[in-house]
Amino acid sequence: MTSDAATSDASIGGTATPRAAHTDLMTVLDGIEGWFSPEQVVRLSERAAAAPVGGRIVEIGSFRGRSMVAIARAAPEGAEIVAIDPHAGNDRGPQEIEGFADEAARDSEVFLANLERAGVRDRVTYVRKFSHDALGDVASPIDVLHIDGAHRFAPARDDIRRWGAKVAPGGSMLIHDSFSSVGVTAAITAQLMFSGGWRYAGRSRSLAEYRKEPQRGAARVGNAARQLAQVPWFARNVAIKVLVVARLGRLARALGHDGETWPY
Repeated sequence: MTSDAATSDASIGGTATPRAAHTDLMTVLDGIEGWFSPEQVVRLSERAAAAPVGGRIVEIGSFRGRSMVAIARAAPEGAEIVAIDPHAGNDRGPQEIEGFADEAARDSEVFLANLERAGVRDRVTYVRKFSHDALGDVASPIDVLHIDGAHRFAPARDDIRRWGAKVAPGGSMLIHDSFSSVGVTAAITAQLMFSGGWRYAGRSRSLAEYRKEPQRGAARVGNAARQLAQVPWFARNVAIKVLVVARLGRLARALGHDGETWPY
């Protein structure tokens, strides 16, 4: 799928449920700060719900818990759920790369409080470390991996390579700010776009999904082509970011954006 949004009536919690279940989940997420749209919540929660009983789900970059609550509310009973975030005040959000140490402790407190309020605190193992320091804290294999960590090229590439190596064959890796962030998109190009080991399964806005499945011959070429087809959308997002920074929101609206928020 290459459209901006994913729509589905697929399951939450491992069993078939009506679309109302997604509405209920969004109600739970209401008020939890973060850059995760309803379409992205649907895709991530569906992947979490499809994890095997006793499987392992890992998130890199939880911020204040919006995506982690979606994962934990959807995952089957018995699944191991791990949230990795240093909450160190860096790579905190759009244009918040360094200098937010004062907010770091508060982010951690709010994250845990949001898990508690959503009734999932006891389901989540919280590893307050940088992702490269946490590799030894999580066993293999991982059935579902969600990456929303540092968006610069080198750390994003390392997360995809090192943590992706821990994903089980047939498992899923979802990457936020794909075809939106320059650094993340460059890392995807370097590690996944022409890879023979990952199949691009589509995206919900900037949340791209990959499956760890061999790609050979024509399938590998088609897999790369489907990702290259996202380049115009990537260019649009970069243009919108430039306009937002330049405070030219009215021009961003001409590109179909609301003109105020950072595209994700």
